[in-house]
Amino acid sequence: MSGEMRAEKTALRRRIRDHLQSLSHAERSTASARACSRLQLEKIWRQAACVLLYSPLPGELDIGPLLTEALAKGKVLALPRFDETQRAYSACQVEDLARDLQTAKFAILEPGPGCPAVPLNRLDFVAVPGVAFTWDGRRLGRGKGFYDRLLATVRGVKCGVGFDEQIVRTIPTGPHDMSLDCILTPTQWRCFGQGAVLK
Repeated sequence: MSGEMRAEKTALRRRIRDHLQSLSHAERSTASARACSRLQLEKIWRQAACVLLYSPLPGELDIGPLLTEALAKGKVLALPRFDETQRAYSACQVEDLARDLQTAKFAILEPGPGCPAVPLNRLDFVAVPGVAFTWDGRRLGRGKGFYDRLLATVRGVKCGVGFDEQIVRTIPTGPHDMSLDCILTPTQWRCFGQGAVLK
């Protein structure tokens, strides 16, 4: 990555974080609930038998209701777990949210060591957090590249999830930045590529 692109990404991350800090807790909660409700109506979500979701960091859109619904509907629910040896994320199955999750690296709730790995090519749907997104499927992550490496081997639908304030017109991307199939915000659901075919 060139120094110019790195600087552009850093500036964009700072701008988006400033926007998100202006949202109140109530606004975040309401927006998160709307986004979850919007996804629950979509065929892609309803038909997915094996899903990879995430435990949100402070400031990220909270998809907690989707974790609960996935288990209630009998879906195979996986969350990312960071492997220090491989310096990479794997998908691990969670059957009980209270029992199976523990605070791990980056202060994120992750599946514990007893949770079995789920092959990435088994996933039907992946909810992908990020700092910013474009409506054509570009994503700006936190700069470590962990999610991009995980998504590179996922065959299922990859859906960017964020607040409306995280949608931007353009994001500088390099060869290792993975594109998404759908974008979900509290007010919008847009599909393209594989997402449009399966919709």
